[in-house]
Amino acid sequence: MNGFDWPGLMQAGLRGLGLKPAEFWSLTPAELRLMLGDAQGGAPLVRGQLDALMLAYPDTRGENDE
Repeated sequence: MNGFDWPGLMQAGLRGLGLKPAEFWSLTPAELRLMLGDAQGGAPLVRGQLDALMLAYPDTRGENDE
């Protein structure tokens, strides 16, 4: 199966966790996974991935920065 099992996730969040719809939809997938007991999450970031992110999104100083 590809994608998310929305009916299953909604049942787990709304019925299982007792979340209100607005609370459910405001969660990130990582937060929902943690609340459902999956503390593993995704694979950790490796150095090469960090370097690629740093190149793509370099830290820059804005005119209001010191």
